Amino acid sequence: MHRVIEKVQAMTQVQVLPHPDLCPQGAAFEARQGRTLLDALLDQGIAVEHACEKVCACATCHVHLRAGAEHVKPADDEEEDQLGAAWGLDAQSRLACCVRLGGAPLVVELPRHTRNHARER
Repeated sequence: MHRVIEKVQAMTQVQVLPHPDLCPQGAAFEARQGRTLLDALLDQGIAVEHACEKVCACATCHVHLRAGAEHVKPADDEEEDQLGAAWGLDAQSRLACCVRLGGAPLVVELPRHTRNHARER
């Protein structure tokens, strides 16, 4: 007799606060643990900029983790160096390409501006 073993993917709940251009209604979704926050956002059609193609070489995927940040791995030196160039930097700032989803829910705020360009109101 063969047993079928199903591998269940652990998921993380992500809430994105409303952003006038990228996500006007906000969003809530589940994403597979271990993925980057940037990939999860892009999979949901939330067009976060990523000029360096996800290699932590720019600050265009800058986000604010408004809840749950204490449950993700802290920024390393490379990410901290890039964050220094982000617009609207605060204590909850991270680069979405560097944040790996864990088990805890995250609340994400997308900044109004990026290092690439400013969005007009």
